[in-house]
Amino acid sequence: MTASKPDTGEWIDPDDAPEWTDEMFAHAEIRHGDKVIRPATGVLTKDGIRPIGRPPLGSAARQPVTMRLPPHVLAYFRSTGPGWQRRIAALLEAHVHEAQS
Repeated sequence: MTASKPDTGEWIDPDDAPEWTDEMFAHAEIRHGDKVIRPATGVLTKDGIRPIGRPPLGSAARQPVTMRLPPHVLAYFRSTGPGWQRRIAALLEAHVHEAQS
């Protein structure tokens, strides 16, 4: 079950929505009733349109690992919110880059 955003009670006028661009229409799903004529080729984001799904895996694909960390270190990174694993990876990557320089 997914959690929905709480209703702030603030009414938003749908007429204030931005105009759709030709690019947005080009990536949109086309339906006729319940039948999908053309599936969407991207996801609308604040910065534009990005492809659906994961990027192609190449030689730089991340590898899952298991490692033991001190509880206070793990608690600190988890307390920084979503993306904490990415932040740990970025610190390790910066350390490797510095060590190789």
